[in-house]
Amino acid sequence: MFEGSGRLVAHGTQRPVALITGASSGIGTAVAEQLATEGSWRLLLNGRDEDRLGDVAVRTRGTALPADVTDPEARARLAREAVAHGGRVDALVAGAGIGWAGPFTAQPVESIDRLLAVNLAAVVHLVRLLLPGMVARRRGRIVLIGSMAGSVGVRDEAVYSATKGGLLAFADSLRYELASTGVRVSIVMPGAVDTPFFGRRGVPYHRTRPRPVPPAQVAEAVRRALVYGRPDAYVPGWLGMPARLHGAAPGVFRSLAQRFG
Repeated sequence: MFEGSGRLVAHGTQRPVALITGASSGIGTAVAEQLATEGSWRLLLNGRDEDRLGDVAVRTRGTALPADVTDPEARARLAREAVAHGGRVDALVAGAGIGWAGPFTAQPVESIDRLLAVNLAAVVHLVRLLLPGMVARRRGRIVLIGSMAGSVGVRDEAVYSATKGGLLAFADSLRYELASTGVRVSIVMPGAVDTPFFGRRGVPYHRTRPRPVPPAQVAEAVRRALVYGRPDAYVPGWLGMPARLHGAAPGVFRSLAQRFG
C-alpha cells in the first residue's frame, strides 16, 4: 500500500483502511466524503452523534464506530473495533475537536478541561493505541487536524490555541522518532473553516481575515497528506507566510497582530 517513495497507493483489492474521528460533522465529514469520492479507501468513521454518523456512513459507504474518544474505555474499544473491522488501520485522521472563545479569565474550568481532553489528550492516546501496529507493519499515516491558532496563538482563544500548539509539537516529535519506520506524520493547519464549529463554541466568527474556507478545501489537504505523507499544510496556503514570520521574527509578528488583530 506504500510505494518505495512513501506514496500511499492501493494494491489490487487491498485498499488502505482509514479511521477518521470527528466524522459526524464539519471537517471530519468532508474528509470522509473526499475519500469516498476516490473509492480507493476503506473508511471507518468515528463520532459521538450516532444519527449523524450513521448518515455519513451511508453516504460514504463507511463503517460507523460511534464512541466518545475522551473516555479511556470507549477509546480503547474504538481502537479494537477499528482493527477488527478493517483488519488493520493504515491511516488515522484525528478530526475531532471543539472550541471556546472569550477572555481566559472568564473561561469555566469545565471548558478548559474539555478542550484539553478532546483536542489534545484524546488524540495523543488514540495515536498511542494505533501506532504500534503501523510501526510493526512499517507503513502508516497519521494526519492531525491542527489550526493556525496553534502556530501563532489567537486572542481570546488561549486554551484552544494551546491544544493546537500541543498537536504541532507532538507531530514534530513523532516525526523524529518515526523517521526510519515508514510511518508518516502530517498536520493540517487551517484558518477559519465554514463549519458548525463556531456556532457550537458559542461565539460566531467575526474577523474579516482570513475568510472562512469550505471544509472540502481542508479535506483536499488531508487527502494529499495521506497520499504523499507531506508533513505540514496550511489552508489556505498563504497562511504559511504569517506562520513563518512568527517563527523568524516573533516580535515583529506580535506588533502587527496587536495592531491589526
